[in-house]
This record gives sequence, structure tokens and C-alpha cells, in this order.
Amino acid sequence: MALSESQIPPDAQHYLVCGTEDCEKNCQFYCNDCHQPMCEQCRDEHQKNKKTKIHDVASYSERKRQIPVEKCKIHPTKEIDLLCEVCWIPICSKCTGTKEHRGHVFTDLEMVFNEKVTLFHKEIAKIQDYLNPTSQDLKTEIARDITAIKEIMDDIRASMRAEADAVKKVVDAVMSDNIEQVDKTEQSLLQTLNEQGLEIDDYSNYLNSLTKTLYSYLSPSNIQQLSFALKLENLIIRPIPETSETVPPVFSAGQYSKEDVAKLLGRLWVSDSRGSLVRTDLNRNQYLRIRSSGGCEGYHTITTDGELLYTDRDKNVIKRVTKHNEIIEFINTGDWEALSVHYSKINGDIFVGLRKVRKGNVIRYNKTGKEIQNIQIDKKRQKLYDIPHYITENMNGNICVSDYGKEAVVVVDKLGQHRFSYTGQVSGFGPYGISTDVLGHILVCDSVSNTIHLLDQDGQFLSQLLTEEQGIEHPRSVCVDNENNLWVGQLTNTVTVYKFTQ
Repeated sequence: MALSESQIPPDAQHYLVCGTEDCEKNCQFYCNDCHQPMCEQCRDEHQKNKKTKIHDVASYSERKRQIPVEKCKIHPTKEIDLLCEVCWIPICSKCTGTKEHRGHVFTDLEMVFNEKVTLFHKEIAKIQDYLNPTSQDLKTEIARDITAIKEIMDDIRASMRAEADAVKKVVDAVMSDNIEQVDKTEQSLLQTLNEQGLEIDDYSNYLNSLTKTLYSYLSPSNIQQLSFALKLENLIIRPIPETSETVPPVFSAGQYSKEDVAKLLGRLWVSDSRGSLVRTDLNRNQYLRIRSSGGCEGYHTITTDGELLYTDRDKNVIKRVTKHNEIIEFINTGDWEALSVHYSKINGDIFVGLRKVRKGNVIRYNKTGKEIQNIQIDKKRQKLYDIPHYITENMNGNICVSDYGKEAVVVVDKLGQHRFSYTGQVSGFGPYGISTDVLGHILVCDSVSNTIHLLDQDGQFLSQLLTEEQGIEHPRSVCVDNENNLWVGQLTNTVTVYKFTQ
């Protein structure tokens, strides 16, 4: 007895019995005209027979699928075997002469069905061979990342507690704040990973459901089901959800005496509009002074190793000051004037704001000074920057640029795609220094209103921080430190520290 395809389990479809009566040999071929499986011997006899020698006999794997046999409801003596390409419905041969289909184009229904079967097999293969395995690989990577994040965060907390024990009561208050920030960072990272995991789960369910649907079209049980399958002209499968790499923070513990800690916490680098770079403490004691060619830009930044990076506009280079106060030329920016520089605490990359005649540019360099990303235009080929004179990076990887020429804060994602531009609340916006906090808020100085604007990570205005009534006069730079202190540099060559409450 021969089995139809729908009766054969998926894992047994490689073995079929010849459909010729009393022949039980292995089926290897298929007559597309008779819709009958046959062995090699029966195939030869079939092709020698005068009545069947012109039949189309193919290998079983390349066979044409037989459509369900169904009588036409309008012409009960006729079987449905054609497709009206205008109405896109199955009909019989007699329907072609009716008023409803007069002048229409008709195609052999079995041929159209076989084209769809071929398409569905390709899509099923794509799902099984690539989409599903790739999705599961991503889920596995996410699970590993979750474990790694937890281990890294545990290590960071352990290192912080060890350091706190070493310096005793001097940094107890700082320790408490740091742990809280790590917890918030972990919660944010794990939330991102878990959300990605749920997206992959949903996508896997979608692929499984689609696979079952496509399988159901391979051997339709009725014309309505067949009609639906035939309407799927161009099957579009949703792409695999994008996942982003989660970059955990790094904690490097040091061995310091009480005096060392006091000096470390009490020193900072300050620059002015005349190019003077000064390392000082809260008592105004100067430890190092450097003369640069910077002006009213964010032209210096500090690495996690405590080294200073600053721009030299005259030579178009980024210079580095080592721990031993040695000044070396680190990055050459070619014919672009280097305005601003920012060091990423996420991965150690370096962002440089550049300017050339009537256009601006932001370039990302790695730790060794090699260019790895160039950001100039948006998807519409419009320039993003005019004067990118302050740069910072948000916790979500967004690159936030204060552009005085465009009178806007221009924000792109880590791939360099434009997300939004913030142009202030009223006419006239003079953006200067820019910073972000652990919650992803964006803080930017406005030289027009003499305030600091607070935005969320999507560019929505939240409030104005500090006003002239609170002693702010011409704010030019802003920074939020690890203890949630708000440092504001003003054109009057003063730095004021506030407690920032979110």
C-alpha cells in the first residue's frame, strides 16, 4: 500500500513504497501526471507504455504536489483546476466562460501551488537552518551575559568593600554611594538583558508558529486553505530582533594611605577660555599648570588611569599628560581643527569634536588612538554638526554633543544614528558644557538664560537647575561626580559645587 505525503511522519519521509499495485519496492520517482510514486522498474515500464510515455516523471524530491480534488460549486461535474489571476480564486475550466471571468487570465492551479510549495520549503529551511538556531544562540549569549554581569558586579562590590576596609572611615560615606550606583547600574543592565531575552522568546514563538502555518499549506485539506496559501505572494519573515552588547563597568582598586585619599578626592583639572589648564585642589593650591591653545570648548578630559587628554587647536593634535607629567602628542586630526575631547568610562574610547570650513565632525578613537568611527551626517545626508565644542557619553551609549553653531544639543546612538536634537525652550539657546548622570539625565549649560537645562535620556525637557538668583553667572561647564555633586564652572573663573538631588 502506498502512503500519501500527509500520512508520513516527518522523520520517515525518506522511505516510500511504490504506488503500483502489488509492488512494494522503494519509491524513488513520481509521475506528475498520474500523481503516483513509483520505483525504478515501474518508472521504466511507465515510460515504455504508449499511453503514459509522454508523462512527466521526476525524482520524488522534485515532484509536483497534488492539489485537493474538489468539484466546482457552480459546475458540479467539473473539478477545480485553474486559478483566475484577476480575481485570485480557484475555478474550474467551465468557469472561464462565465460573465464574472470573461477576459481574465488563468493559470494552472497545480503549477501555482507547486511554486508556493517550493517557496515555503525555502522559508522553512531558512527558519530551521538559520533563524531558529541563530535566535537560540543569541538567547544562550544573553544567558551567559546575565551570569557574567552578576559575577562582575559581585566582584566590583567585593573590591569596593575591600577598599573601604583599607581606608576605613575616610571613605565610608563614598562607599555607600558607590554601592548604590553599582546596584542601579546592575539593575539597568540586567533589565536590558532580560528584555532582550523576552524579545528572543517572543521571536522563537513567532518562528515556531510560522513554521506550523507553512507546513499546513504544504498539503492543504480544502480549497479555502489553498486559496489563502496562494495569496501569500511575497512572504516576509520578521528579522531577528537586534540585540546590543552590554558593557559592564570596570572597577580598579588602589592601595592608598589616608593622606593619599584626601589628595585624590580633593584635586581636579580646571581650564579657562585662555587655554590655561590647571591642576588644583579645593584650597586653590596649584600642582601643575599647562598652557594650551584651547578656548571656550570642552578641550580636556581625564582617563580612568588619571592621565590628562587635551586638544591643541594650533597643531590639530590631541596631547596626553602622563602620570609623570610627560606631555606627548597622542592623536593627529589631520586638517581638522580639534575643539573638544571626551574619554569614555564605558570602554575607554576617546571622542573628539572637530571643525573645518562650514562643517563639524565627531570621531571616535580607541585606547591606542586608532580611528574607529566617523560621525558627520544623518540618514538624509544632512550634516549633524557645525561647532561640536563639548562632548559627553550617556549610560546608554548615546553620544551627546553641545553644538554652539547649531544652537542645539545633538544626540546620536552608539552606531552614529541621529536620535534627536534639543534646541531649548524659548528663542535663543546657547549650549556650552554638557554632562550626564547615573540615571541617564543630560545636563547642559545655557549661556542665554544663565541656567542649566535638565533633560531625560530621550531629550525631553525636565527642568532648569540653578538660576541667577542662586548665584549662577555665565555657566560654561558642568559635571556630576560619583558622589552626586554638581560642579559648575563659570565665566568668572569660579567653580561652584552643589548637591545634585534627582
